[in-house]
Amino acid sequence: MDPAVLAYWPMFGLRLRTERLELRHPTDDDLLQLAELAGQGIHDPGWMPFSHPWTEIPSPRLEQQAMQHYWGVRSRWSPEDWNCMFVTIHDGEVIGTQDFFAKHFATLRGVSSGSWIGQAHHGQGFGKEQRAAVLHLSFAGLGALRADSSAREDNGPSLGVSRSLGYVEDGDYFDVISGQRVRMVRVKLTRQRWESHRTHEVEISGLEPCLELFGAADGGESDPAG
Repeated sequence: MDPAVLAYWPMFGLRLRTERLELRHPTDDDLLQLAELAGQGIHDPGWMPFSHPWTEIPSPRLEQQAMQHYWGVRSRWSPEDWNCMFVTIHDGEVIGTQDFFAKHFATLRGVSSGSWIGQAHHGQGFGKEQRAAVLHLSFAGLGALRADSSAREDNGPSLGVSRSLGYVEDGDYFDVISGQRVRMVRVKLTRQRWESHRTHEVEISGLEPCLELFGAADGGESDPAG
């Protein structure tokens, strides 16, 4: 990456590494690969895990809108309202995306998350591993106090990942997905439960220049790589 670009947008230098995965802030080349992966399929036809059914859009408009969405996420970033998106790399290949987002993080110290893995890579534990990586960044790197997530009640894999990482149920709400009334389950993870349920070793690099962008200039643990 050009040092001049990193000087203005240090997020491009942020890396999270687990035993099998690398998570990084996406370049346009990464976004192209991610959009093409989405076009190949994320979930079974006839079942919609997302509140907005964007995966039903036909190609190539699906890929075009995906690229527009990801560019928009980056352009709207502010320390008071940010969505940090990563592409997930396994053996040099883009296999999915993991994001986490927050409003007024400097005061509230809470984050939420969302993700997807290309259908060809399901069933290998990548979803849990990539979420463990951003939880480590949130709690150890940024000093978060709580993480939240949600999933439709019949999304067993997503809720299973949450339970295995220490989340507990925190109520529900109803949404309309593909014209149907769907119960959504909220889950939460406190810092204390995260500390007792760590499942993966995570290495963070390139975080310090990004702390101000996150509204977390004081950072988290003294050693965020452990």
